[in-house]
Amino acid sequence: MLPSVKKSDSELYEIVAEEFTRQRTGIEMIASESYVPVEVLELQGSILTNKTLEGFPGNRYHAGHKAIDKMEILGIERAKALFGAEYANIQALSGSNANHSVYAAILEPGDTVLGMRLDQGGHLTHGSKVNFSGRVYNFISYGVSKETETIDYAEVERLAKEHAPKLIVAGGSSYPRVIDYEHISDIAKSVNAYFMVDMAHIAGLVAAKLIPSPVPYADFVTSTTTKTLSGARGGFVLCKAAFGKKLDKATFPGVQGSMHPQVMAAKAFTFKRAMTEEYRACMAQVIRNAQKLAQVLGTYGFRVVTGGTDNHLLILDLRPKNLTGAQFENALESVGITVNKNMIPFDPQKPLVTSGVRIGTTAVTSRGMKENEMGLIANMMKTVADNIDNAQIMEKVAKDVLELSSRFPLYEGYFE
Repeated sequence: MLPSVKKSDSELYEIVAEEFTRQRTGIEMIASESYVPVEVLELQGSILTNKTLEGFPGNRYHAGHKAIDKMEILGIERAKALFGAEYANIQALSGSNANHSVYAAILEPGDTVLGMRLDQGGHLTHGSKVNFSGRVYNFISYGVSKETETIDYAEVERLAKEHAPKLIVAGGSSYPRVIDYEHISDIAKSVNAYFMVDMAHIAGLVAAKLIPSPVPYADFVTSTTTKTLSGARGGFVLCKAAFGKKLDKATFPGVQGSMHPQVMAAKAFTFKRAMTEEYRACMAQVIRNAQKLAQVLGTYGFRVVTGGTDNHLLILDLRPKNLTGAQFENALESVGITVNKNMIPFDPQKPLVTSGVRIGTTAVTSRGMKENEMGLIANMMKTVADNIDNAQIMEKVAKDVLELSSRFPLYEGYFE
């Protein structure tokens, strides 16, 4: 592993080795994380990192771009084919940048936008006051119903008619149910608003055609190539062809300078991989695993928000266990299971404490784990929750985690 770094910077090498050991020996269940294929590791560390680029294929501000143009065009065409989109821009450095590009393309500072509340499933860039989106634009937030904990479409329609937003944003970072894109699209049209969907979390499931796609209904669709797509660390935007020039201009020179060609190449591979039957089968297992995990945890006295999940993630309400999200996150991490504390709808706790955790199944599924392993993991989580102060039992769970992870090797032989 990293033989040159090992020789030239042993201190840094040891830090990377420590992280590799953590990933290999632990059980990764943070919903925004996954394990990329070796090809992505190779491409993101390739010689393409040496090239500086600004502009778009055939229209660059630096010479020496012929090969890079071919690569970017290949990635664009693969993205369009994978998602059935009319237009694609794959230069976004992240999902947040992808959202920023869309906002810059169609909005002016102060414009009114409708977006989902961060504490009820949305994302920082959907109007949080601590984020650029909530500081630059006039975001009005919609949320979920207290009874169902799913999107209150009547509220979306009421707020749209009341505030006449220029844009309506859908999609979430901690929402476990399918979103009715057609319904929100109709609402947007009724008030003459643009409609954007941030599908960063579920893009892999959409690519595998396991859940509905927002592409037919939205003017813009943004995403990362990480999370369920399990690929390059970057973002991309799909849109109607009519908005392509606006989107490109907003991306460069609007919100970004030089893009990262080594990452764009990894994105191109990510899109190709997502077209394979092997990938589709993995994504189907991701959903089955999430649903199995939710079902078993429910029998163990955890309250599963919305009663279950349609995608790769679930939200646990820990109040029946008399735990906070921060307590449970820390306890699980101490035995080698990583989740993240997360607000539940109408959470009485503060964001750094929370009443819940968010759990995802993409990473463990990519290692080969199935429903049987979800039952084992659920049992480990129950044991930790019920014995959080019992050092002897926690030590036993840590050994169980190590034994389970060892049965599903990560990058076996690649870093040896």
